[in-house]
This record gives sequence, structure tokens and C-alpha cells, in this order.
Amino acid sequence: MAMTEIAVESHLNLTEAALEKIKLLLASETEDLALRVAVQPGGCAGMRYQLFFDDQSYEGDQVIEFGDVKVVVDEQSVPYLGGATIHFEDTIAKQGFVIDNPNATNSCSCGDSFNGC
Repeated sequence: MAMTEIAVESHLNLTEAALEKIKLLLASETEDLALRVAVQPGGCAGMRYQLFFDDQSYEGDQVIEFGDVKVVVDEQSVPYLGGATIHFEDTIAKQGFVIDNPNATNSCSCGDSFNGC
């Protein structure tokens, strides 16, 4: 499966499939929203990813623009996401966003939790 990466700055990458899915999801929203990507304590490996649409902006947020799509990362999450790539998988076995993170030293078998940095 070939993936085209669209790189922004040095913090986060989106594949073309992920960008298209985000655009599709945002098209059904009435508010001006950004995709917020965060790393929070939790999960079986110690840290977990959160992806959600947000209309708020906070001091220290890094805003990365992919054309008309804005991705926001809070300042505490930036070190964990440097060089990470967000994919969107749509197969018979799985549908959803997946994060390939070079900072993760290990992850759980479900792929939703990691340990790193």
C-alpha cells in the first residue's frame, strides 16, 4: 500500500488518505473546527493518543495548516509527536486513524497506547 505523505514543519505528517478523511468529516460540521491531536497519560502502555475536532485554541498550541485543514497540537504533546505520521486505514478488517510514531519505544497490541520519549 503506497502512501503519499504531506509533511509540515518537523512535528507531524498526514498521509493523503488521512487528509481526505479529515476534510470529509469536517464538511459535515457547521462550526470552524480544527483537528486536535494530543498525547495523554493512560492506556496499557502508559500514553494514548486523542484525536478530536476542537473549536478552542490555547496558549502554546502549535497550529499546522494543510490547505484549509488545521491541525492543532498542544505544547505538552509536541515532543511526543515529532516526526509522527497520521494514516487513515479503510480495509475490511479495520477502519480508522492510525499514528505511526518514531518516538514510541513500545506499544500495546491494540495500537492505541504507547510508551516513548
